[in-house]
Amino acid sequence: MKRFLLLLLALLLLIAGILAFGLSTAMRDPVVRRLTIHMRDWPRGAAPMRVVLISDLHVAGPETPPSRLARIVGQVNALRPDLILIAGDFEQYRRVTTRVYDAEEATAPLAALHARYGVVAVLGNHDYGRYDKTDLLPWLKKQHITLLRNDAVRRGALTIAGADDLYHGKYRERRLDHAARALPGPTVVLSHTPDVAPSLPARYPLVLAGHTHCGQIVPPLIGPITASSNYGLRYVCGLIREPGRDVLVTAGIGTSGVPLRIGAVPDFWLLTFDGATR
Repeated sequence: MKRFLLLLLALLLLIAGILAFGLSTAMRDPVVRRLTIHMRDWPRGAAPMRVVLISDLHVAGPETPPSRLARIVGQVNALRPDLILIAGDFEQYRRVTTRVYDAEEATAPLAALHARYGVVAVLGNHDYGRYDKTDLLPWLKKQHITLLRNDAVRRGALTIAGADDLYHGKYRERRLDHAARALPGPTVVLSHTPDVAPSLPARYPLVLAGHTHCGQIVPPLIGPITASSNYGLRYVCGLIREPGRDVLVTAGIGTSGVPLRIGAVPDFWLLTFDGATR
């Protein structure tokens, strides 16, 4: 019996250690990943653009209260980006949480974001909640964030085509394509999920997305178990090069399901767009 109790205690301590490690990883400052992207149709004479891509804020307790998001905003601003892109999931809907923040609280720290060409965003599946409705619109407007819902805008030398959420049936490929074609310059597609990539016309060479959390729970030696994608692990994390198109997937800031990250640290990307030859 004594031996059994010692084994049980060791097991409980191991589980507690894993949970503590997962929570601390979820709460850590995100890693800044950097990539230079050479656009074939970059306007002649246009200066390079520094673009930050962040996603999956999932503002909720215990791992991502507004105070943590405020620190990350400072981290982003310190990079002096020309443009900031947010690939959705500002809010969080889950049962395992210490606190749920409303739309006003979740977006308030974003008012401090600063970039020459502003902040452009799309919505994610968590932003539509349980009833296919979102309460974010007035608050994103208040924070001077341009929200794209199957629409496009030009910022500097770049055209940003923003896909609405695929999982709640809000994505409209033809509307998005029509809006993007009406604007000049090289075009990138901003989407919460990378799953829109296979359906896009060939004229879009780059998709920027989040949603997968890079697996979020990635056991050693096993790798990611799921990517919450209709394409399995095809778009789980990082830069995926496919014939005629690249897909870049960020791990994001927050979590979903459980407030833990193991083997998939939070991150965001600093992208430098230019017209250099590959």
